[in-house]
Parts: sequence; C-alpha cells; structure tokens
Amino acid sequence: MKANRMEAFSDGVLAIIITIMVLELKVPEGHEWHSLVSLAPKLLSYLFSFIYVGIYWNNHHHLLHAVHTMNGKLMWLNMLLLFWLSLVPFSTAWIGESHFAPTPTALYGIVLLLASVSYWLLQRAILGQHPSDSAILAAMGKDFKGKISPLIYLLAIVTAYLNAWVSCFFFALVAVLWFVPDKRIERVLLRKAN
Repeated sequence: MKANRMEAFSDGVLAIIITIMVLELKVPEGHEWHSLVSLAPKLLSYLFSFIYVGIYWNNHHHLLHAVHTMNGKLMWLNMLLLFWLSLVPFSTAWIGESHFAPTPTALYGIVLLLASVSYWLLQRAILGQHPSDSAILAAMGKDFKGKISPLIYLLAIVTAYLNAWVSCFFFALVAVLWFVPDKRIERVLLRKAN
C-alpha cells in the first residue's frame, strides 16, 4: 500500500465529517435575519469544527509526503486519528445544542486533545522512518506548536467548567497557531526536488 491510498481514504473520511456537521445545521423557523440568532451557538461550533477539520486535512496532507514506507503501524495510527476526528460532529452538535454548557464544551476539548495526541503519534512514527541527521527531522525542529497545543487543550477542558467563553478562546488560540499549514516538510521536499 502506498501513502497516497491512505491519504485518499483520509480525505474521504474528513469530507464525510464535514458533511455530517453541516447536516446538523437545521433551517430556522422564521424567514428574517433575526431568525438566525437562535442558531448562533450552532453556527459558532460549526465554524470552529470546520476550521479544525480543515487544519487537520492540510497538515495531514503535508505530513504524508514524508512517508518512506507504508506499514501497519502507520495505518493504525492514522485510523486512531480518524477515530477521534470522527467524534468532532457529535461534540460539535452537543456544544451547539447546549449553548456551550460546561460538560459538552469540556468533551469538545477532550476530543480535540485526543485528536492532537493521535496526530503527534502519527507524526512521530512517520518521522521515525528518517535518519537522525535527515533534513526532515532538522526542519521539524522542536515542534513548538505540537507540544503547546495539548497543553492549551487541557486549559480549555478545565476552564470549560469555569467559563465556556474562556475555553473557546483557548480553542481559537490553537486554531490560530495551526491555521497556516505546517510548511516545514514541504520546504524540505522542494529543496530535494531542486
């Protein structure tokens, strides 16, 4: 199996996740702009989740270019990542329905935390295929974003019980950190191609 097959499967799963999320948005009863006000929590939770799924899709695409050899370990770690991401529509719907109540907001953070840990494990396994002096490992550096993100998610989980909007600030902070796709791998591959 080649990495492009795993990437295609992952792309399909992520497309389904986005489709499920948008199908959770129900049309309001009224026909005026103010009818959308009651949907604001659902629209906000959808926006957060859409951005997160997009971030994972972008970074996953870049990461898979570093695969040397596809193996069962990588496939199962990828499935673990997809499992946690597949729970995003459920947690998105719950925080939207509950208007960001503490427990649904904390669960949303737990799902995002476990997805980030899964991504980190997949990244470590892929980078483990490279020699210690490789350009890819040097480019990845200390991986500040990868290390700080789980800590911010933990803060979001804890603060969900104190103030859900502070928790949302932490979710937004991680999204801002990762919004621009991680180009470190791409730069190394471009240098090798030239």
